Amino acid sequence: MSNATQLLHSIPSDPLTGAISVPIYQTSTFVQDAPGENKGYDYSRTGNPTRATLESLIAKLENGSTGVAFGSGLAAIDAVVKLLSAGDEILAVDDIYGGAFRLFTHIYEKFGIKVNYTDTTNIENVVDAVTSKTKLIWIETPTNPTLKISDIASIAEVAKANNCLLCIDNTFASPILQKPLDLGADIVVHSATKYIGGHSDLIAGLVITKTKELGDKIKFIQNASGAILAPFDSWLVIRGLETVHLRVKQHCENAQKIAEFLEQQPEVDKVFYPGLPTHLNHKIAKKQSTGFGGVVSFSLKEDNIEAAKIFVTSTHYFKLAESLGGIKSLLCHPATMTHKSIPAETRKAAGVSDGLIRLSVGIEEAGDLIEDLKQALKKVKAAVRASTNISLNKKTELV
Repeated sequence: MSNATQLLHSIPSDPLTGAISVPIYQTSTFVQDAPGENKGYDYSRTGNPTRATLESLIAKLENGSTGVAFGSGLAAIDAVVKLLSAGDEILAVDDIYGGAFRLFTHIYEKFGIKVNYTDTTNIENVVDAVTSKTKLIWIETPTNPTLKISDIASIAEVAKANNCLLCIDNTFASPILQKPLDLGADIVVHSATKYIGGHSDLIAGLVITKTKELGDKIKFIQNASGAILAPFDSWLVIRGLETVHLRVKQHCENAQKIAEFLEQQPEVDKVFYPGLPTHLNHKIAKKQSTGFGGVVSFSLKEDNIEAAKIFVTSTHYFKLAESLGGIKSLLCHPATMTHKSIPAETRKAAGVSDGLIRLSVGIEEAGDLIEDLKQALKKVKAAVRASTNISLNKKTELV
């Protein structure tokens, strides 16, 4: 049986009514037969049937033991960090999501959890950066927004040898393209807001663990901290899972065409997409994933914020917005949007330049999206030419 068929037929129909759609149990509490005697649920923070269905589905999809659903992707990340204690260290990928950087740096460092950043695309960097205090290795692969690829299986060996956990943020790949637990990871995190939800209409986070023991710890943190996913949002994520295979396939096909188009444009300096043979870690991506995702990033030759702003405000089908992974195409300027909370020097050192633009390629017709990018690049070119002419005129006047 294919993964798509298995997923669809793992979503249960309602045994009471036969409803083909999972019921939304929009309730805060559950009537008990006697003190401590219930039908499996007592309070919706601790457990809810709609959320439980989602948690079971995502665990199966990632080949894990336990799935846990949270109110946002950052709440999911927060729960994983709460496995640590003061004095522990995290070794994290340098090109990291701005929200994770903010959480690690501004929240947890003041509680005595130190974070070290390194380029995890080189396994030697990981080996050199691990210390006796490292208890968690945090990897995004592909990374946000420069789409660096790290070798999950190799890093898993380093983590095991050093008795620390390996957590993979699998948001960009989705469980359709990549299964980190099968490659040796201990924990997988998703912003279900993105490809799993798929329609830009919810905020949700997921944690999946390889073992039940680790899953029980995350479940305890979920209940104790209370950052749960509501029943209706759980239902929305389940609905998203029903079409995730089809959507991700189309995202990938469109992104590949757009990446190949951008590589040929004179206004573009670099294109970041794992599906391109020119990508530094293309072979690793091909080895550990079944596709290359729907995000394409590129830098303009005019590496400045002004040129980038002209581009991102000139598209028609690509809408300027935070987030990604929805059926409609989006774009953003990381330096002033998603990664604004990261200091400029740190951001640029990780490859997030002022002229970098991130595309979340939707499921529209690829040809229409390419035409949209063409006309936006022409506007950048015209603006650069006009600026050059003004500079030349000023020099002439001085002479």
